[in-house]
Amino acid sequence: TRCCSSTNLIATPLQVSDHYLVSFSLSLSSNTSHTAPTRMVSCRPNLRSLSPATLSSSILSSLPSAQTFSNLSPDSASSTLLSSLSASFDSLCPLSSRPARSSPPAPWLDDSLRAHRTGLRAAERKWRKTRLPADLASFHSLLSTFSSSVSAAKATFYHSKFQASASNPRKLFGTFSSLLNPPPPPPPPPSLQMTSSTILKRRSTTSDPRLLSQTTPLVLLNSLPCALTSFSPLSPDEISRLVTAGRPTTCPLDPIPSSLLQTISGDLLPYLTSLINSSLTAGYVPPVFKRARVAPLLKKPTLDPSDVNNYRPVSLLSFLSKTLERAVLGQLYRYLSQNDLLDPNQSGFKTSHSTETALLCITEALRTAKANSLSSALILLDLSAAFDTVNHQILLSTLSELGISGAAHAWIASYLTGRSYQVAWRESVSSPRALTTGVPQGSVLGPLLFSLYTKSLGSVITSHGLSYHCYADDTQLIFSFPPSDDQVANRISACLADISSVDDGSPPQAEPQQD
Repeated sequence: TRCCSSTNLIATPLQVSDHYLVSFSLSLSSNTSHTAPTRMVSCRPNLRSLSPATLSSSILSSLPSAQTFSNLSPDSASSTLLSSLSASFDSLCPLSSRPARSSPPAPWLDDSLRAHRTGLRAAERKWRKTRLPADLASFHSLLSTFSSSVSAAKATFYHSKFQASASNPRKLFGTFSSLLNPPPPPPPPPSLQMTSSTILKRRSTTSDPRLLSQTTPLVLLNSLPCALTSFSPLSPDEISRLVTAGRPTTCPLDPIPSSLLQTISGDLLPYLTSLINSSLTAGYVPPVFKRARVAPLLKKPTLDPSDVNNYRPVSLLSFLSKTLERAVLGQLYRYLSQNDLLDPNQSGFKTSHSTETALLCITEALRTAKANSLSSALILLDLSAAFDTVNHQILLSTLSELGISGAAHAWIASYLTGRSYQVAWRESVSSPRALTTGVPQGSVLGPLLFSLYTKSLGSVITSHGLSYHCYADDTQLIFSFPPSDDQVANRISACLADISSVDDGSPPQAEPQQD
């Protein structure tokens, strides 16, 4: 009777009872529009049974010889390899549709537990059909055994996770957090059109024509004796380490699951090496590696999920494109660190640095000022739409000032330009859009390039006598002064004005959060 209307409601007393006879008319309809449609998702049901050796053999049979492949251009090589990967995988493991799961499967559920669960359900169906005590006892016995097996599998799973992350505090904390603070239910999906329009508006707002016409960074760096003119080709062993060391995350742009690619990477190593080295040598990134799927993620669980401004656009990139970025990141970071070109006051995106480093530096500065009988002001800044506002021309000019030129500079320029993205929500995808500013959130190179882009802010801050420390796009300004100084407010205001009045093409605008 759900969603049915009633009319002619009549309560008639009965002579033979103290109850009333209630009669009414129901308006019944076969319309079931009130029922939410079942969301279907694409899946590959025989993925578990797919043999990596069979997949590898199919891919190799569709590829040209390694010698012929090494003579292809980066565009042709990437297209040939990705087409072979996709065609072989689709032929061996075709797509099908099934209803979406209400929750993801338990990670500790293995094949033996699945078989046990199947037997348990069969025993339950048999008992409900026969109602015999023997069948009930068999069902209870299987249920008890299954519960014990699940508890043991869960304990073994988390014990192995704790052991694996014992030397990684960040990973260990994340494991404990997932146990003690289970994730909230997924928010209701916003309109794809609204989400796409908001991201487009956000990106187009940061693409000020004045910003694009400016080609000089805020503070020019001095000429350097060192130089990085090209990225060196990598050996097959180095490529193998890059592929196997990466997290096997898979996005819709990947032709095959990343875990499978890692498994068969040994057979494909000559082709992967040729593809990556041809890109590094030519100073060119194939367009297929410059595409992104933007997934809107809610910034905090407590935010309103119906407001699309509360979502952070995270770029999902293909596994091979991130592997190519790692090949460049290692050489670029090595050059910058060996020549002391990284900002010493930046704790983000840097080896052996973390949020604890930033906290210790700030705390020590405040303690030192207090020991010297000085007062201190702490101003916390947050760069608005930081990664989205990176101007490519200014970033490339900054890289030139850092001694990066030739094929190395051309590769980064190719990496930044000609990018495109699509906003995706579940099974819906928007049309492709060009990306003219910013670096992708979720990329491998993006954080380092962003820290180089904002490096000139340090010179602006120190020119006003303030010290600072950064973690990613969060900047902390520290100003220590004698208690009798009556010009503190003016000096801080002048510093903030210089940082904020950079709408002519300098690094992104800073918003004071606290003071």
